[in-house]
Amino acid sequence: MRLKIGFILRSLLIVGTFIGLIVFWSSRTPKSSDEKPFAEVEERLANNPLPNVNDNALEKFNPVVPWPHVEGVEVDLESIRQKNDGKKGPPHPPQAGADNQQEIMQKQYVNFKPQKHIYPDPVLRSGVLGNFELKEPEPQGVSGGPGEGAKPFVLGPEYKDAIQASVREFGFNMVVSEMISLDRTISDLRHEECKFWHYDENLLTSSIVIVFHNEGWSTLMRTVHSVIKRTPRRYLAEIVLIDDFSNKVHLKEKLEEYIKQWNGLVKLFRNERREGLIQARSIGAKKAVLGQVLIYLDAHCEVGPNWYAPLVAPITKDRTICTVPLIDSISGHTYDIQPQWGGDEDGYARGAWDWSMLWKRVPLSKREKEKRVTRTEPYRSPAMAGGLFAIERDFFFELGLYDPGLQIWGGENFEISFKIWQCGGQLLFVPCSRVGHIYRLKGWQGNPPPAHVGSSPTLKNYVRVVEVWWDEYKDYFYASRPEAKALAYGDISELKRFREEHNCKSFNWFMEEIAYDIPAHYPLPAKNVEWGEIRGFESNYCIDSMGHTNGGFVEMGPCHRMGGNQLFRINEANQLMQYDQCLKSGPDESKVMISHCNLKEFTEWQYFKDLHRFTHTPTRKCLDRSEVLHQVFISDCDTNKSTQKWEMNNILSM
Repeated sequence: MRLKIGFILRSLLIVGTFIGLIVFWSSRTPKSSDEKPFAEVEERLANNPLPNVNDNALEKFNPVVPWPHVEGVEVDLESIRQKNDGKKGPPHPPQAGADNQQEIMQKQYVNFKPQKHIYPDPVLRSGVLGNFELKEPEPQGVSGGPGEGAKPFVLGPEYKDAIQASVREFGFNMVVSEMISLDRTISDLRHEECKFWHYDENLLTSSIVIVFHNEGWSTLMRTVHSVIKRTPRRYLAEIVLIDDFSNKVHLKEKLEEYIKQWNGLVKLFRNERREGLIQARSIGAKKAVLGQVLIYLDAHCEVGPNWYAPLVAPITKDRTICTVPLIDSISGHTYDIQPQWGGDEDGYARGAWDWSMLWKRVPLSKREKEKRVTRTEPYRSPAMAGGLFAIERDFFFELGLYDPGLQIWGGENFEISFKIWQCGGQLLFVPCSRVGHIYRLKGWQGNPPPAHVGSSPTLKNYVRVVEVWWDEYKDYFYASRPEAKALAYGDISELKRFREEHNCKSFNWFMEEIAYDIPAHYPLPAKNVEWGEIRGFESNYCIDSMGHTNGGFVEMGPCHRMGGNQLFRINEANQLMQYDQCLKSGPDESKVMISHCNLKEFTEWQYFKDLHRFTHTPTRKCLDRSEVLHQVFISDCDTNKSTQKWEMNNILSM
């Protein structure tokens, strides 16, 4: 009897527990009659907005409800959408045109996190000083001191040797730099209208990432000081210094002790080997964990007045936007600051390239100007120079950071630019955010790549970029850089898979919609007839551009079989070219010069391979040389002159 009673009691306990669980879970499940089953979630999101959703974006990309939140696991949002749509009834048949485009964009953007932070557009109030502008003049570093106000500082001839030695070692006049305050004031080069923009204060925070290798002390520290001095503290999460295996004494214990004054705001990480600028920046992204935005600066910059809010506001509004400040030129001799040359009447330019992948700037086009409401709002650019830019940290990681196969320096600016545009983001130049940058001076001995990096790293970088992103346009690159055709550039299968999985657009779309103006400035190159070094027949001397660009005479120099300044091509348009420049007769119609050209200029050469002769068609003369005087010129054709005989020999980069 006791056994039966115990059995019955245990059974009742189990049944009761089961019924209780059913009641509990049913109470937690939204009923079909509930007016807002996810009101609690919506209220929480409303009370804790994160950057960046506008109404149009919400209409385009309906969120998955309930939104799956899984840390570290890839979630197939498209299948969840289809599942939820199935509950609502049969799917609608696909429509042509805009609807199809919307579906494509949905699939594309579903690979990135949704925009959550709601941020209002900046407001221009004429005559009302902007809320981020200084109300009083910035204090000088040293009152009346050298370089204050970015005025040029010039030393006497007694410093000549010391200055030249510093230029060889660091690329700048460090003698002058060391005499200028690290907290100096600089000139305000912004358009007057910039001072009247008002920005909502709910901006994202930032980590500033600065990579350096054997940088001079004062140029590096002036970069850090200017950021701390001119950035509102509430937005400055950290400054991350990445030492790319420097060996200078002043960058060791002295640096570690110096940054302690900022109580952890400035952090220093050291690479265990030389990684190069590109991969060191990816390392910096991983080390910089506090800021919502990553702002990359070169190690020799000075940020301008109110540089932060204009640069970060577009990203706060739309997390897939990458921004670039207008970059002014700091003289490496005297440290005065001037706007970069070129651009339109306001000095505004878009980032561009020629078809050999050399960085260029082109004036802001009429089409872009018509998109603006004001003269100082951000505008679209096909590419960035790469040294200075801001990007939301998570978005940068979603893009895969830089291609891990890119080495040292070169091409990474194009890779990230193409990736952003073709995979759904935007790249904007910001006129009201200005940063000064020191450009290396002639005579700098440079930082040679480490032993573990092979030859031609920059050219290999270019090849990787065009092979992944340029589609059929890569043929134009190989027309301009024929020596790269046989270059081994490594495995790019993961990069191509990324592009496919993210439904990234074609390069043809990019050229038609974003980079439409580049061919007008840098026409697509004609096919090559012959290319290689131009060697004197049965000689060890070759034509050398001597590094001249857009003016300057070519010369004869010992053949080195390394390409570069001795690599030329003659194309179907009868142009004798090196990169984006053409050979032409000089002012005296004798010596040969090199000058920038478009597809219709200087179409004046013919190469007769069997005769070993180059003919200058306008004068009907022949290409000639003097190996003693190292000169290249044109003279009356004479079949008996050995100095008029040439051969073009292909050079392949390894």
